[in-house]
Amino acid sequence: MSGLEYQEGRTELETLGEFALIDRLTDGFEIHRSSTIKGVGDDCAVLGEGEEKTLLTMNTLAEGVDFDMMYTPLKHLGYKAVSVAISNVAAMNGTPTQVEVSLSVSNRYSVEALDELYAGIRLCCERYDVDLVGGNIGSSRSGMVISVTAVGKAKKAEIAYRSGAKIHDLICVSGDLGSAYSGLLILEREKVTYQANPNFQPDLDSYDYVLERYLKPEPRFDIVKSLREKGVVPTSMIDVSDGLASELLHVCKDSNCGCEIYEERIPIDYQTTRVCSEMNKNMLPVSNALNGGGDYELLFTIDQCDYEKVKDMEGVHIIGHITEKGMPAVMVTPQNTTITLVAQGFKAMDR
Repeated sequence: MSGLEYQEGRTELETLGEFALIDRLTDGFEIHRSSTIKGVGDDCAVLGEGEEKTLLTMNTLAEGVDFDMMYTPLKHLGYKAVSVAISNVAAMNGTPTQVEVSLSVSNRYSVEALDELYAGIRLCCERYDVDLVGGNIGSSRSGMVISVTAVGKAKKAEIAYRSGAKIHDLICVSGDLGSAYSGLLILEREKVTYQANPNFQPDLDSYDYVLERYLKPEPRFDIVKSLREKGVVPTSMIDVSDGLASELLHVCKDSNCGCEIYEERIPIDYQTTRVCSEMNKNMLPVSNALNGGGDYELLFTIDQCDYEKVKDMEGVHIIGHITEKGMPAVMVTPQNTTITLVAQGFKAMDR
């Protein structure tokens, strides 16, 4: 029987969110090794017997789904592939140490093209003091698929899981949100214009920030370092890869709690606001922040006793608080209207 012949009672992928799909597929898998501290269900697996744990994670980028070669420089792509993988280590409050890169590629790409891709991989490894220790290269009938396995380390007492948030904890986020998706919107707009008129020369100079945020995101190990220097261990943490709403819902689900955030406290760059205005007068910048994804900022919670240590940290914004079990995840608008947060479902063509 073909793998696609299970039609009776068929459930479409888009009816489930990414993590609901993972939960369904991995339900029933048991842990057999005492060295497996945390398996499926967080940004990294946590492994090891001693006080210093090993963090293990993998991330895949597929052409036509996660990137478009019409506007993605290969050097940027290589950098991004490593960057978004080690961002998962940052989300566990850890330090990255090694990566392996597996590549499936069609004969449409030359050796020189792969040289450029690996130049970006090398640049990211050098920037974050990470060793490339292996990988694999295989063939693909169409396009390119890059999978990066990242290894990191963290002390047992400093690991931040998604499941640690508790009532009255403060919700914090680094940087600004919605800018990466805004950069994608600009690139897609210019692509459509170019396809209609190949002589068109795009003018992207005034969008440099949002374009870089999409094409070359940076993991926030600077925030991890600053928190460590201040003696703050987040009660929970996750990176914002799929939008603020989705990540908040992951934390609430795993921590068995609700949350309340405030729209006016969500950090949004002026270029994001400008892009939304240009694209559609009814497009709200906060929608990009909630649902756009691709920012790879850190969303984390802290105990209220750490408020004084965090309130003036550069690049950190306190946007709300955790509420009790059974309460929903909501956003309060400046008009004091409460909006229930909803995550986007699994998409076969993501962004």
